[in-house]
Amino acid sequence: MRHRVGHRKLGRVTEHRIALLRNQAHALLQHGHIETTVPKAKELRPFVERLITIAKRGIADGAPTRALNARRLVLRDIPDQDVVAKLFTEIAPRFASRPGGYTRLLRIGFRQGDAADVAQVELVGSEFDPKAKAEKDAKGQGDKPKAKGMGGRLRAAADRLRGKRAAEEAESEAATTDTKSQARAAARKGTGGSRRAPRAK
Repeated sequence: MRHRVGHRKLGRVTEHRIALLRNQAHALLQHGHIETTVPKAKELRPFVERLITIAKRGIADGAPTRALNARRLVLRDIPDQDVVAKLFTEIAPRFASRPGGYTRLLRIGFRQGDAADVAQVELVGSEFDPKAKAEKDAKGQGDKPKAKGMGGRLRAAADRLRGKRAAEEAESEAATTDTKSQARAAARKGTGGSRRAPRAK
């Protein structure tokens, strides 16, 4: 019986499970959203929310000793100074007036290999927008750096050839439509019974 068991074991020993949660919390705080299985996501939520609450308490009073202590408590679980700095400067102030519920869990379907139920965990207020990413990529396409190496030069040459072919096709289509319209105009004028312009095919 599992009565009064507080958490999922996720098929791992304690050390492995804690390492997994620390790695996922690091990725979530760094990127704002991650995709994982539903049981892992449900275990990750209280883990991350506890870290955010510690950071909020650390910056609440403005006391330097309390902030330092909170930073050290968070550094036990997330040893990356940059992510901890982001937590204390960006994420914790954003949730200063929120009493809890800093993360959101969205079910997004099933994994292809084993049909596991997959969810996206994201910080509230940093919702993932795939359209914005596509627009950013499209803007970045215009300012491409010069390709280095043989493979980059070959790709650039192929792109140039594709562009030339597309331009040539567009020009040939415009020319054929132009000649067709001229032939039709000449046929309408009817300059003579026997001297009629040949019809374009």
